[in-house]
Amino acid sequence: MFKTFELTTLDLCILIGYLILSKVIPLWLTREKKSGSKGYFLGGKSFTWPMIGFSLFATNMSGSSFVGLAGAGYAGGIAVYSYEWMAAIILIFFIFFLLPFYIKSGVFTMPEFLERRYDHRVRRIFSVILIFFATFLSSAGALYAGALVALILFPGTPIWLGVLVLALLAGVLSIFGGLSAVVMSDTIQAVVLFIGGAIVFYYAMDAIPSWEALESAAPEGALHIIQPADDPDLPWPGLFTGLLFIGIYFWATDQAMVQRVLGAKSLNHGRMGAIFAGFLKLPILFIMVLPGVIAIVLYPDLQTPDLVFPTLVADLIPVGLKGVILAALVAAITSSVDSVLNSTSTLVTMDFVKPFWPDISDNGLVKAGRITTLTVMIIAVLWAPQIQNFPSLWDYFQSTLAYTTPPIVALFIGGIFWKGANRHGAFASLVLSLILGIIGFATVEVMGLFYIHFLYSAAIMLIFSFVILIIGSKLSTADAPEKTEGMIWTPKLWHEETKELKGVPIWNNYRFWSLLLFITTAVIVGWFW
Repeated sequence: MFKTFELTTLDLCILIGYLILSKVIPLWLTREKKSGSKGYFLGGKSFTWPMIGFSLFATNMSGSSFVGLAGAGYAGGIAVYSYEWMAAIILIFFIFFLLPFYIKSGVFTMPEFLERRYDHRVRRIFSVILIFFATFLSSAGALYAGALVALILFPGTPIWLGVLVLALLAGVLSIFGGLSAVVMSDTIQAVVLFIGGAIVFYYAMDAIPSWEALESAAPEGALHIIQPADDPDLPWPGLFTGLLFIGIYFWATDQAMVQRVLGAKSLNHGRMGAIFAGFLKLPILFIMVLPGVIAIVLYPDLQTPDLVFPTLVADLIPVGLKGVILAALVAAITSSVDSVLNSTSTLVTMDFVKPFWPDISDNGLVKAGRITTLTVMIIAVLWAPQIQNFPSLWDYFQSTLAYTTPPIVALFIGGIFWKGANRHGAFASLVLSLILGIIGFATVEVMGLFYIHFLYSAAIMLIFSFVILIIGSKLSTADAPEKTEGMIWTPKLWHEETKELKGVPIWNNYRFWSLLLFITTAVIVGWFW
């Protein structure tokens, strides 16, 4: 039986206090850092590794993280954790092979980097894709997920009201504070997220007799991360045919994620921040997924998995701490939205406003960014309630990304690892692959003419994109040599860096921490294999 989530005066005071402090403190502390376009969009390139790590983590966690991951744990076990540990591996790849080129190029946006490597056509198309994703998938999706959380915890709350309130809470930082305020807020919110999750995990573990009781009550395979090849939700081959490539798009090329690393005060801070984010992802198994599995012992007859988290909180968490939990939920929601709003304003301003109005002043760019943030926020608020017409929020995200992101991954990987990739091949690959992706999405996901798991669809799309990139580049005129100068990874770069790192203390050597992150991830996955 679902118990009502009731808040006392103390809980409400904690929540209100958090809302005020999480907005006022970042705006106050960053008041000197948001002047000019570099300050507003990249935080003046002043971010240290802890801020970057916390911000990456908080941006990734959405309003549905607590509710969705706990529900997934209750319904299907801990296999959903693959989305978390895979992120750690992808971040290692990101900092070794992609980030150095991003930092060296000095770009504001990921489409701008593709223009440096290819041409303006690729930049424009990629930017439009990112803006569309940010507005109709990320912003609207996060607002809708947050409104669903509010509806679960406070029955009777209209979806539109929850969406509007959450948008206002998130938008104030993006509009008035810029990226510095967003990252500072993310740092606070990440800490609150961990505290909230740890509280739930502690009380959930304390409520069951023993770990052995959990093992006996959980369905077969529920405590295993790796699932059989015929699993309908997350077959193990899909980890490497789809999840890996969708993850590379999200962590290594998506503007909302990469922008906070572009604001690093140095390459090493960017690398160490990404590694820190990888470590932060690993405890998600315990603080968000396992509480859902534990609920199988406590509440074996819940009809709706999404009721797991609010039931745990209502039943187990004492007065006062419920306010902390709700603050953690609000943190998860607003940190995702404010980051996406800021990244979208950067895309519109730097990829379209500045190129089309080259004489615009620095203050004019900031003003354009603020207007864009407000516009995107309004569109996302209007669209978010429409997402309830889709089968599920998860389908809404994952199936769309599986058909549209592989061409982008192909351009970045192909462009950095293959000198022969040129602007004509990139343009052909992006356009033709997107057309194929739209056709595939329509025939498989919308009309259901035949079935193929979206994780396998992503691999097919990636192969097609690479083939077109190669053929298009081979059949067209090569780019000028200076186009690829300093843009291609070679083993020589690795050997040169190895020499530079010889005198670096181990605690400041990103390779050591990368290895430790990889080993830690492997141990956790191996333990719950």
